[in-house]
Amino acid sequence: MRGLLIGLALVLALPVLGVLGAWVVIDAQSLAVLQQQFETVLPSYARQSLALVLAVALGVAVVGGATAAAVTLFDFHGRRFFEWALLLPLAMPAYVLAYAYTDALQYSGPLQIGLRALTGAKGALWPDVRSLGGAVLLFVACLYPYVYLLARTALAEQAAPMMEAARLLGAPLRRRVLEVALPMARPALAAGVALALMETLADYGVGAYFGLTTFTTGIYKAWLVLDDHVAAAQLASVLLAVVALLLWAEQRAQARIRFAANRPSAQGGSVASRPLALRGAQQALAWLVCGLPVLVGFVLPVAWLVRLLWRETGGGDDGAAASPVLAASYLVRFVGWAGASFRLAAAAALAAVLFALLLAFTLRRSQGRRARWLRGAAHVVSLGYAVPGAVVAVGILLWTGMVQAWQPQWGAAALVTGTTFGLLYAYMVRFTAVALQSVQAGYSRVPASIDESARLLGAGRRRTFVELHLPLLGRTTIAAALLVFVDTMKELPATLVLRPFGSDTLAVVAYQFARDERLAEAAMPSLAIVAVGLIPVMLLSRALRTR
Repeated sequence: MRGLLIGLALVLALPVLGVLGAWVVIDAQSLAVLQQQFETVLPSYARQSLALVLAVALGVAVVGGATAAAVTLFDFHGRRFFEWALLLPLAMPAYVLAYAYTDALQYSGPLQIGLRALTGAKGALWPDVRSLGGAVLLFVACLYPYVYLLARTALAEQAAPMMEAARLLGAPLRRRVLEVALPMARPALAAGVALALMETLADYGVGAYFGLTTFTTGIYKAWLVLDDHVAAAQLASVLLAVVALLLWAEQRAQARIRFAANRPSAQGGSVASRPLALRGAQQALAWLVCGLPVLVGFVLPVAWLVRLLWRETGGGDDGAAASPVLAASYLVRFVGWAGASFRLAAAAALAAVLFALLLAFTLRRSQGRRARWLRGAAHVVSLGYAVPGAVVAVGILLWTGMVQAWQPQWGAAALVTGTTFGLLYAYMVRFTAVALQSVQAGYSRVPASIDESARLLGAGRRRTFVELHLPLLGRTTIAAALLVFVDTMKELPATLVLRPFGSDTLAVVAYQFARDERLAEAAMPSLAIVAVGLIPVMLLSRALRTR
């Protein structure tokens, strides 16, 4: 069993190894391609990607830190509502935000038309949302909860007692927040920013829809448009290196959070360290700080998508009913897309959770050198979630091509390219880490003495796992499956490259409709993705309330 699990972990690592292997077999042609990229597209990709991540980093740090400080350090009317409402943008993929705001704010949209008619103005009333600045705002609106979650926990555990000590020493409120609370939450802010930037670099939908020249869009273009596999692999390796650096920074920041959280606090239970009550203008400012991100990141785009959906299937802008034939045809197609998405997501969730359960159980029961090998396998699997979908797709196609050239009779290309198996393989590479982290967190709450008691009573490994561990890990297993299910439903770049012909998911059809400027038809699949994304958000909100 151990050997099989280690082998499966290595199989999941093959896409990353395939991308890195492109540099091992580099030749004169590959060097020429690399030089050509340095002279043409690479500087543009680097500049725009760097500008994007720097602006998003600043935005999510400010918004996430401000909202976390507001609900943790202060008490105001509506605080309990904002504690969970600030998590809602997590359910909104960035590309869905892009579709909603493009339709709402574009020059030919109803808002600009109405305002021009009302004011008599000529020309565009604001810059085009499909730009680098618009992408930054959208990413900040949907990714700030990563910073909010980690900073909120850090502030609640560490900052309140020190804030009270600073107050007793005569420090004013502004100084207590800026010089005491926020510096203590700096590791949490850094970890949250790193997670948000990994999501930003992994995104394809917003970059392609807005016409940005980032590394992810460049990889997709090099492979599928220019049919240049070497260029795609080189770009993918550069992106992989940047993501690895961010992952290292996030893990280092997480370690600093754990170190700070484990330090004893002399005033941890002080009644005087309760949140400071706000009234009047200060309370209004807290409402603005907490309400604006929820409004921009969730409420307004959902409301606009509902309007688009009503116009498409229920009635036009003039109130006339839509064609029943059109509505019925659209609904039939939607059922097909939703069915394909749910089948793929359910299969990926089942496979990822089963593998995570077996790996975590075997790791728990192993010792010595075998345990080191298994820990290495678990670490390899955990890296998958940080790898962008475009890199996973390129890596799968690269090593498949190598195997096909080496052993044509094996039919590796036919097995992986454009098949459900290949798509599920990509999902496993990306999202098994989510299931493994959840299962390991569940196992950390199961005492080792339970295993010893079962062994003394004569229970074997299989019986211990099936009759003892699985019931204890029931809620953890369900949560892990839901997280993988939702992530699979939202995944776009790998699905675009590897999906079987004629089998579209909700994410793919939403992107295709938006690309063709059929935003009304993109509304229903987009709303379905958001609705599914609310499941883990609600679970997370409930877990935070029960702490």
